[in-house]
Amino acid sequence: MPKHIGIVAVSPEGSAFCYRQIGRKASEVASPDRRPTVSLHNLPFSTYVEALRSNDWTRIGNMLRDSATALAAGGAHFCVLPDNVAHHALPLAQVGSPVPWLNMIDIVADAVKANNCRTVGIIGTKYVTFGSTYQTSLGLRGMHLLVPDTAEAEDIDQIIFNEAIFGGVRDDSRKRVVKAIQRLGERGCDALILGCSEASLLMAIEDSPLPVFDPVELLADAAMQRALA
Repeated sequence: MPKHIGIVAVSPEGSAFCYRQIGRKASEVASPDRRPTVSLHNLPFSTYVEALRSNDWTRIGNMLRDSATALAAGGAHFCVLPDNVAHHALPLAQVGSPVPWLNMIDIVADAVKANNCRTVGIIGTKYVTFGSTYQTSLGLRGMHLLVPDTAEAEDIDQIIFNEAIFGGVRDDSRKRVVKAIQRLGERGCDALILGCSEASLLMAIEDSPLPVFDPVELLADAAMQRALA
């Protein structure tokens, strides 16, 4: 029997994208009895944003663990977290968690290294862009991370929090995101990490001037592999 996948939801839009991706991959499994059950649990997104703005990572870790506990009670064998920012609190959430977690950041870093990328760019909220979420994992694997300049990072952050998390992004905002990616390429990036769960709203993958690593897509692949192992 396949393992039951639990999705710990933070941002509704990003978590819904992960759920859809896993669902599509599950539908490709030929035998219906090999398709995994998928459950999703969320606490109010506004509560996460409030904790994030007060830099309360202990609270975020506790909320993540609460979701994992609820998912385990519903039969989940392991959890995935399709949120880039909240991964900073994953070590706290894992302490006392009733089920194991897949680490999206390590999955992405392994994929970047496997593709022989040495310098990679990233877009996302300021918490991801200027934080240690990806920097540590990539650095330990011998890779260098480049981020947009301060003005571009601020602009992308505003686009995410004012538009993307509500399910829609204006055309002019998408163009500004693509221009920021172009400048990362000009600075020597081999590829780009879409460090935002709502990245599919920010831009179309085919519009990126750099090869793209989509963390949520990679996480969905890994979740299916774990479920079917």
